[in-house]
Parts: sequence; structure tokens; C-alpha cells
Amino acid sequence: MNLRNVIIVLLSLWMFPANNITAKGTEKNKKEESPRIINIVNFIRQTDYRLQNSDALMFEAVEKQIDLVNRYGFPATFLFQYDALINPEYQKLMKSKLSPACELGAWWEITQPHVEAAGIKWRGEHSWVSTANIAFTPGYTLEEREKLVDVYMEKFREIYGKYPKSVGSWFIDSHTLEYMYEKYGIVASCNCKDQVGTDGYTLWGGYWNQAYYPSKKNAYMPAQTTACQIPVPIFRMLGSDPIYQYDAGIGTNHQGVITLEPVYREGGGNEKWVEYFLQSIVNEPCLAFNYAQAGQENSFTWPAMGKGLELQFPLFDSLRKAGKIKVETLEESGRWFKANFSKTPPTAITTLVDLRNEGNQSVWYNSRFYRANLYWEKDGFCFRDIHLFDEDYQSEYLNTPGTGGQFFYYTLPVVDRFHWSTPDDKIGLRIVKPDKNGKKTEAILFDPVVSEPSKTVLKVESGDKDGNHFIFTLNEDKIEVSCKAVEKDLDWALELRVPQEKIDRLPFKQYDKSSVKSEFRGFHYTVACKKGQIEKGDNKDYVLRFVPVKGKLVIDCTTNRP
Repeated sequence: MNLRNVIIVLLSLWMFPANNITAKGTEKNKKEESPRIINIVNFIRQTDYRLQNSDALMFEAVEKQIDLVNRYGFPATFLFQYDALINPEYQKLMKSKLSPACELGAWWEITQPHVEAAGIKWRGEHSWVSTANIAFTPGYTLEEREKLVDVYMEKFREIYGKYPKSVGSWFIDSHTLEYMYEKYGIVASCNCKDQVGTDGYTLWGGYWNQAYYPSKKNAYMPAQTTACQIPVPIFRMLGSDPIYQYDAGIGTNHQGVITLEPVYREGGGNEKWVEYFLQSIVNEPCLAFNYAQAGQENSFTWPAMGKGLELQFPLFDSLRKAGKIKVETLEESGRWFKANFSKTPPTAITTLVDLRNEGNQSVWYNSRFYRANLYWEKDGFCFRDIHLFDEDYQSEYLNTPGTGGQFFYYTLPVVDRFHWSTPDDKIGLRIVKPDKNGKKTEAILFDPVVSEPSKTVLKVESGDKDGNHFIFTLNEDKIEVSCKAVEKDLDWALELRVPQEKIDRLPFKQYDKSSVKSEFRGFHYTVACKKGQIEKGDNKDYVLRFVPVKGKLVIDCTTNRP
């Protein structure tokens, strides 16, 4: 073992200490029940009009990726666009160099050769374009979507002797995904992280990380019932920064990128960031499992991605050897998910160490009913985000092709800091303490402690400067908030204030004592309290308050569907 590898092993032991393992093996058993999974997913395009000499540079990137994967003996997933799939040089490369432990699958961006093989007219200016209604299946009719699947699957089987089991894309519509499952038996898929405006399409409010079973009406929306779900887990790609990705570009129509992708110098190309990210993935509470997708699309070329991958892989290798992560193919992860979960499980992403030392901490909770983000800042605490999930919320592209270069996929907002803020006025659902004279102070919480009382429940405890102790219990279908007060006769509430220029974005329409009838993009849902009351504000001081009863508040996260 050379000196560099020795240093990496020692560093990983320092970052991810073994002293969490008890004499009785409790922590070991916990990690076996809640694995930390890394998928190395490299997807392959044949050409890119934006690059000079693109075909050769992109082929070189894949060669280098294979060499690196083979060096560490990692099982990796390589996903092919149709144009690369039919290239004999890629076929020769995969059959001669790729380890049998690796997986070949489909990357679902639509190209000119693919469209023409299916008997459809190509609408792009180049043989591959990133335009949403050309490059992705929501821009095609249902019949065309099925033809595109049939042509690809038969060509893949002709070349490799079987159908692919994993299919990834920035986004695949539910009709296509279900067709792939029913006719060709795919077992896993992956889609893009949450983003706003990147490459002309928006995915916002979804299951924030890990994986979910999608609704048959909307592949971005987690289903609540087995009858309405497509039984193919969709894993969220790219490894978003749990603290800083969300607010990147806040209050605008375009979000920045801080992810595990090795080409980003603030993310996966920065060794300190990678260590910080893995600390959250590997060591912190996560409930069912934690997950990250590593790897890179070949359009970025090896000079841009190589340094980042070269620094990431030794860390993965050390953690794998220490039994702290599993590195496996997307297909393997899909099969494990289906064997363990009949419905989408609750998961969490806990990040209590701030890489930038700015006093920020974050806890994400996901279930089949909702997602929520608890966020501690240097000068405050809030629910930064709450979105509800409803399998009846139909994608506008379910049966009708989308037009133009902008596609939008959303869930149902209760708190949306990104869209309801301005760059200078960042909102949140905050704890306020009103006094008898109507004045109020904001409770600033410190030192969160996160625990897992059960397989589906995450408990977060955090105190304020006055000694009051707030407890947040995130259940699969509800959020409970309570307070062990030191202050006598303490009154508190969760309050939402929104800048005036963003008021028209709010979904809240009709208030009563314990619920708010809401509407988002034509879909009606209800935000309700099981315990506590909802107070309507005047929109100047605040929009609404969730007011506890006898020190306890319970927010229903099921949308109160009929």
C-alpha cells in the first residue's frame, strides 16, 4: 500500500470513527438494517455539438472511467443513449474491457438515430439536443413513447443478449416508465435531483434523496398506495449538498449546482466537500437507508471530471473496506429496494456539521406522504421546506405531449423557501413567542439532537437561549411539534411570513379553524391540523400561524384526500 492510500485509510478512520460500534454490535446491526449505498452511474452520449472533436473526447472519458472502475474493482453502471448504444466502438469497448461485475443499461435522452429508427420525424437542429420537448419523452405522444422503448430494447438485446434492467434520465414520464416495467421488466430507474430552470426544466418539491415508488399519474410524485404506484424505484441522482444546494439561486428562476458531480469545484471536485458530504451520508441518522449517486456524464470530458473522480474513488474504497458503505450497481440497489419495501419508506438526511462554518445545520425527512426540511441558521431556525405528496396529482404531460423547451414537475407546497423568498428576504416557517401585548420574538434554536425512535420516525430536539426545549417528531403521515417550557405560561406558534412581492405565489385559499383549503396549478388539497389551530394573518405581518393546544401541535401531511 503506497503512502497516499495509507493516508486515505487513516483519514477515513478519523472522519468515520469505529467507536460508534458497541460491544453488543448494536451499531453494526443498525448499519446492516440501514445501509449506506453508493451507485457509480456513468451515462454515455455519442456526440455533443457544443464540443469540438466531441466524439473522440467523450469516448476517451468512458475509457478512463472504465479504467478507474476496474482499478478499484467497483461494480458500476454504464447507461447508453441510443446513439452510443449502436456505435460498434462502444460495443467493442464494453465487451473487451468492462468487468462482469458492472452493469449496462439505458440512458433515456432521445436522439436523432433513435427517433428515426422508431419511424418518427426528428425535430432537433442537431442529432442530439438538450431541448426538453425533443430530448425527453414527455415531448412525445403515448404511441411514440412506446415505439421509442420498443426500438431501444430490441436493439439492446440484439447487441448484449438481454434487455436492460436499469433506465435513467433527467426525467422519464410515468407512461414510459410503466411500459418499460410491464413489457421489459426493468427493476430500477434514476432521475435528476431537484432543480429550478436548469437546462430548461424544473423538478421541485419531490422526494428529496434516496428513492421512491412513483405514481402512475406522475413519475415525479411518490405514490401513497400500492394500487397507484409503479413498482420501479426511482433513485435521485447527483448527490445534492444537504445544506447549500437548496438556497442556491433562492428567489430567482434558476438554481445553482452544488453536488457530488466531480466537475463542480464547490462540490464533488473538492476533497473537503466530499468528506463533509460523506460524513452526512455515512454516519448520521437516515432511517431506512442513505444513498448517493457518483459518476459523471461523458459530455464533460475526462480533463474536467478526472481529478474529482480520482479523489472520490479512494474514499469510497476505504469506506467500503471498512464496511461503512455498499458500492453496487443501480440494478442491485433496485432489487434490494423492492425486496425490502412494498411502499416508499421514510428516510432522512442529517447534516449537523457545516463545511463553511457559518452555523448552518439541516435535517431532511421524506416519506410517501411528504418531505420536510428543518434548518438551523446562525441567526434563526425554521422549516425551510414542506411539500405534500398526492398520487392523484396528474402530470400535465401524462397523456399530452409538452411543447417548447420548458417542462415543469412539482408537488404540493406548504412551505417553499426557494420560490416564496427574495434574494434578500429568506422566508421560513418559524417559531415565534407572542407576549400579552401582541409583541413577538423569534425562537432561535441551538444544538439539535437527532434520534430514530422507530424505523419510520425521526425525532429532533433543540433548545432556545431561554432554556425551552422544542421537540419535532417527524412521522410518516404527520409532523408533531411540542415544547418543554421553562418560561412560565409560554405561548408559541409556527408562523409563516412572505414578502409582499411573493404573496401571489401562495396556494392558501380558504381558512377555517383547523385547516386551509389550498390550490396549486389547478389541484385542490388541504393543509390541516390534527391538534392545534390555524390562524390567518393579514399577509403584511404574517400569512398564517399554526398554534398549538396545550403545548402540542400536530400537522396532518396526508393532503386530506377524499
